[in-house]
Amino acid sequence: SSRPRSLSSPQGFLYTAPVREQGNIYKPNNKMMADELSEKAVHDVHTKEIDLVNRDPKHLNDDVVKIDFEDVIAEPEGTHSFDGIWKASFTTFTVTKYWFYRLLSAIFGIPMALIWGIYFAILSFLHIWAVVPCIRSYLIEIQCISRVYSICIHTFCDPLFEAIGKMFSSIRATVRKEI
Repeated sequence: SSRPRSLSSPQGFLYTAPVREQGNIYKPNNKMMADELSEKAVHDVHTKEIDLVNRDPKHLNDDVVKIDFEDVIAEPEGTHSFDGIWKASFTTFTVTKYWFYRLLSAIFGIPMALIWGIYFAILSFLHIWAVVPCIRSYLIEIQCISRVYSICIHTFCDPLFEAIGKMFSSIRATVRKEI
């Protein structure tokens, strides 16, 4: 049901792109195709489609940024402003928070994504190329030292402790209660 386009296609594809009658392979048009794709794991993180509805699937910010008007401003019983002022305050707070977040993310979102991408790339590089090899090397070296230490303990300490144990094994203690 799929046939690849060649590298010299008139559309100018630089890679082989599968063509399906049911639709795009990344956006299936029917349930059968969706089930087929859900069974296959997409390994290329650069081409996977992101979820524009659920943008926090791992719930990283559940306890941090879910702040509503009622979490910040509250009027106790007996101290209420006019209903119109309360509604206008709610609307002002909600709209300002929404649009100011969008403005900040529009201005700083891509630069911050770049900075965090570089940071985590460096962190991954150091972990892969420095930390894990150092730990593995240490474990190999310490295993050799551990064997030498174990041989020394078994050679010198075990006979000494066995002799001391045999000396004290002949001691018997009895407890009597005299009235």
